[in-house]
Amino acid sequence: MTAPWAVVVVNYRSHRLLERHLVPLVAALDPPPAVVVVDNYSDQAERAAVRRLGDAAGWRVLTAPNDGFGAGVNRGADAALADGAPVLAVLNPDLSITATALLALVDEVRADPATLVGPQVVDGAGRPSRAGGLDWRRGTTVPLRPSSESAASGPDWLTGACLVTSASLWRTLGGFTASYGMYWEDVDLSVRAAAIGARLVRRTDVEAVHDAGGTQEHAGTRRKSDLYYRANCRSRLVFAAAHLGPAARLRWALRAPAYAWAVLLRGGRRQLLRTPRPLLAALAGTVSGLWYLLRASSHRSPH
Repeated sequence: MTAPWAVVVVNYRSHRLLERHLVPLVAALDPPPAVVVVDNYSDQAERAAVRRLGDAAGWRVLTAPNDGFGAGVNRGADAALADGAPVLAVLNPDLSITATALLALVDEVRADPATLVGPQVVDGAGRPSRAGGLDWRRGTTVPLRPSSESAASGPDWLTGACLVTSASLWRTLGGFTASYGMYWEDVDLSVRAAAIGARLVRRTDVEAVHDAGGTQEHAGTRRKSDLYYRANCRSRLVFAAAHLGPAARLRWALRAPAYAWAVLLRGGRRQLLRTPRPLLAALAGTVSGLWYLLRASSHRSPH
């Protein structure tokens, strides 16, 4: 029998987070959804741990090369859709949400399949995340104040850490754009959805806890991983290549160093006294993104 809906999770060195968050969440859902976990390869020990966890919990575990978050979600979504799931809930391993809260998001989509919906996301200290607003001129994501959000306009984008949509809308959008690798693919998906008239809804009455980049942190410190810095800086410029005209692309390119510095500061200044690796990772991501933007600009049709 086809499950009433499906949960898709991409794992990368996070099986303990799946035990902490996903196992009790699914156990509290009745009837249970189908669960598809895509293991982006890190090492054989992690892969074996995810398989054991999936076998015990009755999840479908797909193995994949580590070719990015978006590509992983797409694999999981394809499997869920092939099994007939009418609604998809994409969750991060490090996201904590109650069964009642998640079902409220699922019901929102059931009521209107042309919808992308997410919760109000807060970090471990209860502070709202940066999800929601987009400063198109400066090329940064910004917090969206509840007073500026209305049923008519909605947020500019919804975080892929917790995103629910219908099978029909997911197919129409073609899922995530895999070229991002990590970060900004959720901004891209939201912008494309809004462009075809889909509703973007952030349920401020539904809360989930997520420390952005939590699966990329170094234990016991604020520092994020080198991948976090590199991918954030690159993906911003991949988004610019996909959605902006020449003048705006140039403006985002000129602001790339300032953006890279802001991303670095998410891990604190002290990390830069210990090692140059975060700085080098942000620089590498910025250079890669600028090269991507340059190539995309040279290949774009003048029409």
